[in-house]
Amino acid sequence: MGAAAAVSPVSLGERLAIARLHGRLTGLKPKQIKALERLYRRKIPPGQFIHLELGRELALLSHEISRQIGLLIDRPGAVRYVIVGDARRIEIPELGRARAGMARLRGLRCVHTHLGAAPLSQEDLTDMALLRLDAMGAIEVAEDGGAGGFHFAHITPGLPDEGEPDGGSSFAENRAPWEIRSFPNLESGRIDIEALVDSLEDEFARVQRASIQLEEGERALLVHLDAGRAANRPAETEFEELSLLTREAGFIPCGRILQRRKRPDPRFVIGKGRLADVLMNSMRVGAEALFFSSELTPSQIKNLSEFTDLKILDRTQIILDIFAQRAKSRVGKLQVELALLRYALPRISSRHTALSRLAGGIGGRGPGETKLEIHRRRAFERIRRVEKELESLRRKRARGRQLRRRREVPVLSLVGYANAGKSTLLNALTNSEVLAEDRLFATLDTSSRRLRLPREREVVITDTVGFIHDLPQELIGAFRSTLEELSEADLLLHVIDAASPHCEENLASVEKTLGEIGLRDTPLVRVFNKMDKTDDIRLANLCRRFNGVAVSGMDPKSLVPLVEEASRRLSDMDAQDERKEYWRAAN
Repeated sequence: MGAAAAVSPVSLGERLAIARLHGRLTGLKPKQIKALERLYRRKIPPGQFIHLELGRELALLSHEISRQIGLLIDRPGAVRYVIVGDARRIEIPELGRARAGMARLRGLRCVHTHLGAAPLSQEDLTDMALLRLDAMGAIEVAEDGGAGGFHFAHITPGLPDEGEPDGGSSFAENRAPWEIRSFPNLESGRIDIEALVDSLEDEFARVQRASIQLEEGERALLVHLDAGRAANRPAETEFEELSLLTREAGFIPCGRILQRRKRPDPRFVIGKGRLADVLMNSMRVGAEALFFSSELTPSQIKNLSEFTDLKILDRTQIILDIFAQRAKSRVGKLQVELALLRYALPRISSRHTALSRLAGGIGGRGPGETKLEIHRRRAFERIRRVEKELESLRRKRARGRQLRRRREVPVLSLVGYANAGKSTLLNALTNSEVLAEDRLFATLDTSSRRLRLPREREVVITDTVGFIHDLPQELIGAFRSTLEELSEADLLLHVIDAASPHCEENLASVEKTLGEIGLRDTPLVRVFNKMDKTDDIRLANLCRRFNGVAVSGMDPKSLVPLVEEASRRLSDMDAQDERKEYWRAAN
């Protein structure tokens, strides 16, 4: 082709973006700025990390302006970013999304100067790991402006520790995710970067294949912050429950990360250094998401998302996602949608909105309504519509409850921790076929059935949504109409999984939630379910300590003591009501 090829708009835009200097340019002379801009014209041979002439030029320029200078170089050897820092550090600009594939590095390497004899700092190494850079290099600037010592580092693959009960892996907290080398000068620091990066990516892919089990699906690393004495439950218990939630949400837990701090880091929850380690581990096991055991603030989600392309989810989001998958009825779907909107609203509003309207009202000359403000307004409008529809359905259900009260039909409500066996017990008591599965939150919708007790007494027994430790407030508020069924109950049957190793913790968690929603004074019978899977001595101790009744939802014969106890408690309440009525009439 004799004629020059036309430049496409995309490539022209890229060239204009590349030509821009980044960082602290205030106080630089025009001559110095032009010298820095000329660095974009330099081309490094693909096999070299940086050639001697360019390294010496960087050192001399850095000495002249008394500031650190950094270059981000792609694999073909083109300079993509020129960064000017201060005397102590540089700040790498926003680089956009990483390359596809969790086993691949970003395709950029960083080399920068250090004013004086100083090795790679912890911040240098952390940024390399967080941004998945191919490598990080630092050139020491001598007093005369020459290039001194050279320091080089790259991230390293490594197999995690095996043996986790859920098929995942744990990671040692003191295992450094990088390798560091130091050289007395640039001449001795010749590194074939092309071969090194190829071998690193091959090794990452091999480690991923070695760690990935036969299960197919999206993989998630589980992250838990242990606050020591401030922690409510042991870390192992938190991991077990988070692992169950992860599987219910459709992900495969592939590793566990435990961080011990007195309090959460306000920006990154687990700290920036530990986050770098977590991201390296995610590359090793092929994780596509990070699941945190605690609820994240909007700013924490934003900060975490800026450093990684992994999905960032907290415990509340996982539970809401499970609820969204399981909701079947109109009421259930509306309640889940309301909870999702209430959770998402502060996340929409967390970004800076000071300039969203420069001139409001008719005739304003400002930029008008921004996309962010449109999203917020639509969310508010949808919340109001859903609340209005739920209120209409709530009134309809309230009329049904009033009809039961006029007929003086007692109501028994099954409550309990998720997957304690409430639906199975309802089916066994009433000979019905409500959906009952061995999974968390199998049923979200309230089910009501009639049950005949001894002495020809008829009651209505209802099954409600299962509770969980620290049930998100968004769900408690959204499921108000469902939880109102509990407020109308004459007797609560608290179903407890006696076979669970966390039986007592779950019991306390449910009754704490009942107290929070105003049901502390409602009469309650503790029902220890799954007696066929529990040691007899342990079961007897539980029933004695908590004044409970042992049953098995799979054996109808074992339900006789429960039916008799419920009948006795209702008779006692009737007798107490009669005495109150007698004394009221007498006075």
